[in-house]
Amino acid sequence: MAQASGPAQQNLISGDFTHQKSGVRYRIFTENGHVWLSFERRGDNPLSGRRQLLFFIGSGRRGRGYLFAVDGFLFESPVNWYADEKVWDMTPAYHNVSQVPLNLPANISCLQCHVSGAQPPLKGTENRYAEPMFSFSGVTCERCHGPGALHAQGGTIINPSRLSPTRRDSICMECHLEGRVSIERAGRHAYDFRPGDLLSDYVRHYLLTSGKNQTLGAVSQVEALTQSKCKKSSGDAMSCTSCHNPHISPSAKERADYFRRKCLACHDAPGYAKHHPEQPDCTRCHMPSRSSDIAHTQVTDHRIPRRNDAPPLPLLDLNTQRSFPHLVPFPDTAEAQRDTRGLALAWGVMAEQGMSTAVPEAEIRLRIATAESPGDPALLAALGFIEQKRGAVDRARDLYEKALQLDPDLIDAAANLGVIEANRGLLREPVRLWQSAFERAPAKSDIGIDAARTLCDAGQFDSARSMTQRVLRFNPDMPAARKLMQQLNSTKPVCKP
Repeated sequence: MAQASGPAQQNLISGDFTHQKSGVRYRIFTENGHVWLSFERRGDNPLSGRRQLLFFIGSGRRGRGYLFAVDGFLFESPVNWYADEKVWDMTPAYHNVSQVPLNLPANISCLQCHVSGAQPPLKGTENRYAEPMFSFSGVTCERCHGPGALHAQGGTIINPSRLSPTRRDSICMECHLEGRVSIERAGRHAYDFRPGDLLSDYVRHYLLTSGKNQTLGAVSQVEALTQSKCKKSSGDAMSCTSCHNPHISPSAKERADYFRRKCLACHDAPGYAKHHPEQPDCTRCHMPSRSSDIAHTQVTDHRIPRRNDAPPLPLLDLNTQRSFPHLVPFPDTAEAQRDTRGLALAWGVMAEQGMSTAVPEAEIRLRIATAESPGDPALLAALGFIEQKRGAVDRARDLYEKALQLDPDLIDAAANLGVIEANRGLLREPVRLWQSAFERAPAKSDIGIDAARTLCDAGQFDSARSMTQRVLRFNPDMPAARKLMQQLNSTKPVCKP
């Protein structure tokens, strides 16, 4: 954990590869004490540029990603180092792109699990941070034991083993529970969690199940362990620290014996000690490595199957599976089941991500939740999206306006309201909404292009050119932006899509 992040030049492995689908050659190299990522494409659609890589993310056991900044906004590099195969390749989100992707925001949800003392994003933004962006590299003692200042003053620090099971497990769940959707509680943020708190007081996690086997997530260890027979039999007596010592990691030579002793601590019948004496590594058969949802990587199966050649188990118990996609809170407690807001917003996220079957479920649940909490801007904005999607634009406009009155920083609500206003033939209001949203979220290139085209249609070519230049600063290979810039720079500017 202490090696989870650091300066980009630390343990850097230089690289040079060409991404076939985009035809882009990437180079990762050091120059004058700085680490750089360069990108170049030749031919009919040439492009070149580079970004200074500032930090790495990831211990290097599976791989490492890198971060760079533009105008104070922090982004993930489009290329990663994958340790298992010892290759540089595109990041998980970008394997199938045909352009150079440079606008994947480094959100606080990523930083908080890899660095210590991370700054929250500046008000109204997704990925702009004050300097210094974080206090320490890696995961420090405070992540599990609470503020070090309290300890320095002679106070009592948190000992996770002395907490209740739910509060103890919350510490590990903060970074090792992935879920399908996570929803922050009203007025709270996941990064406000501190050891000793309940994670569910800050954020709800939901799993999506359809009764089918699912690929293990990169950080789905907690939900996977819950499905193991070991955890079901042991209950609260078993936790992550039953097998893992957060302060040390066994060496490769010690690993098999170390974890075998952990297994035999519970499986103490004489037969287990003699079980397959030719294979002392229990994990090879019962916690096999499986392909994950990230290319070039495998993860340990914490569902602890009886046989390593058995089909992978579903992530949820069969008796909770449905024949159609279904969201289940995790942990699935009575209190979580009563959280109508969280489940409604979770279904709303699924609908926004393009899952058509989620739309009717989201509409029903959002209407109920909004009736219970009519002053919740997140609910109003989510219901506005559903209304807009089904063509009820007047109702959607009303919901967006109410949401933005309560929380002017809602980026998606502002962008969506701008679309509605533009379709009414207006100019000033959609441009105002889009400019404000894009200023705070330059990763959302489509918002900037919508504003630029509207300005171009109105004959405001200088303003349209300036907006398009800003889009290209953050997303230099965006086809729509490059085409629009060519049109705006022509003798007679045009604004055709």
